[in-house]
Amino acid sequence: MTQLSEKELSTIKDLLSEEELLVKKFKMLAEHSETQQLKCKMEDIAAKHQGHFNELYQKLS
Repeated sequence: MTQLSEKELSTIKDLLSEEELLVKKFKMLAEHSETQQLKCKMEDIAAKHQGHFNELYQKLS
């Protein structure tokens, strides 16, 4: 794996924080959803952002 620059590491760190926040927000929205359909949609979006987080995290390995 190639060495990442400080700027790249900083950007990945910022993106990880943003994706983590989105996962938390959509999970919270799912918990408070009034319909099963809306709950499923919010859970799907949370899972999508968790996938983004995981992919970014792998870049650091």
